[in-house]
Amino acid sequence: MHRREIDPRAPACEPAEPSDTVTDRLNTALQNGGQDFTLYLCPNERYLIQAPILFAHPRQEISTAGYPTGEERAMLVVVGPVANGKGHTTAVDGSCSNCDGVKLRNVQIDGTRGDSTPTDGGGNIEMGGDNSDQLVEYVRSFNPRSWTCLHVAEGPLSCNNVTIQNNDIGPCGIDTFQQWADGVSLSCKNSVVRNNMIMGATDGGVVVFGSPGSLIENNTIWVTNNTLLGGINLVDYIPYNGDYSNTIVQKNTILGGFANDGEAPADTKGFNYESAVIKIGIAIGPRTWFGSKFGDSRARNGVIRDNTLSGAFSYGIAVTSADNFTILGNTLVGNTTFIGAKGPNCSDSDTVPTPAPWIVDWATVGTDMNSGTGKVQDGFEAISDGDSLTCVLPPNGGDFWPFGLNPSNSSSSSKGGGGYNNGGSGTVSATGGESKAGVIVGVIVGVLAVALMAFFGRRYLLKKAEEKKHYNAARDMAQKQEYTQRLP
Repeated sequence: MHRREIDPRAPACEPAEPSDTVTDRLNTALQNGGQDFTLYLCPNERYLIQAPILFAHPRQEISTAGYPTGEERAMLVVVGPVANGKGHTTAVDGSCSNCDGVKLRNVQIDGTRGDSTPTDGGGNIEMGGDNSDQLVEYVRSFNPRSWTCLHVAEGPLSCNNVTIQNNDIGPCGIDTFQQWADGVSLSCKNSVVRNNMIMGATDGGVVVFGSPGSLIENNTIWVTNNTLLGGINLVDYIPYNGDYSNTIVQKNTILGGFANDGEAPADTKGFNYESAVIKIGIAIGPRTWFGSKFGDSRARNGVIRDNTLSGAFSYGIAVTSADNFTILGNTLVGNTTFIGAKGPNCSDSDTVPTPAPWIVDWATVGTDMNSGTGKVQDGFEAISDGDSLTCVLPPNGGDFWPFGLNPSNSSSSSKGGGGYNNGGSGTVSATGGESKAGVIVGVIVGVLAVALMAFFGRRYLLKKAEEKKHYNAARDMAQKQEYTQRLP
């Protein structure tokens, strides 16, 4: 991401101390400032807020003075009370009835959840509603107490033209059953989500709730030590009744889990201490997520093109219950593996498909997507049951994870890919000879990983296997429950 220098002529900022009055002071400034007012926060200060900071008039802005883009950005810390599963969850709210054109820029937001159970309420950031032309950029959002790091709501289906760009998002939630959280949750039409770095989301990296006319482009989504249910999800039938018309998902990079136990010469796969994978790289259609909840209803009219995937997944792209989607030019790069098996939260009647790069339940998609129509790229494998695919679980240990580069480890291997070969134990591996194309792909993945590590300026230290939890989500659940995209 482009970094701007701090302007030494930056205007006066509202101080974080005294902390017992800061929430009221920030909200009073916005309420009294009128339209076009900018509330400047001070660099390198932590604002311990007891309630949401509320935009109040059109075209207002909240930002850090001087517009820094690193750790010097002011941090809003969610510290309001929580009791009986309810309480303070939102740091900034731009969904008021008079919030056209508001901007949240160059700040950090810590939801302070940690490993606690979710709190009922809004996300770290709540934007959208009955508004247009909003902007969120150069914002870091992590540790939401509730279901998402950043939510753009649809309002009465009138939200329009919100831009979410150049943000670093995550971690969001934990991967224990129903304690997940999204990175970006978009439900506003004609919007743009681009150039965001989304690390450690656990429900969906980017979840698109229809959002007709929207562009989701050039985002990077990856996992570290938590499993992610879906990288980019186009599965929600509500609120637009499955309408994804002119919604385009393109040129995104989705990185699943990688081996992190140390690589020996000639190794292509190894162990991941957290058993971390992305279950579905890109999920299309309500049945992939909700099973029969929406009956024969289908998502329709979206475009999925030119996205790249690398690392460990259960499924790369999974398609069910969809009409008139265009799915072309999506590729695997580097060393990629597909692993998983039926878990305890799969229903007894479920037939869990064998892990694979591209799968489709032809019985539930429209004939306009069938072979020869030019709508769906070659290589999709037919499955007989595409319902509730997130019930699949990765192996609890074993050398099934590919070696490769991502921000969470320092391995330098990134093998070029050939065909897809059965690897046994429910795995499908992308391996092959060292071709020139493979070397080029490896360099691209390596450069991307180095850039990611440099951007965040931190490394995730590996611990011994016995000090790690091996992905507890759903393993000890004796009672089968329905997976949901959003906590009920």
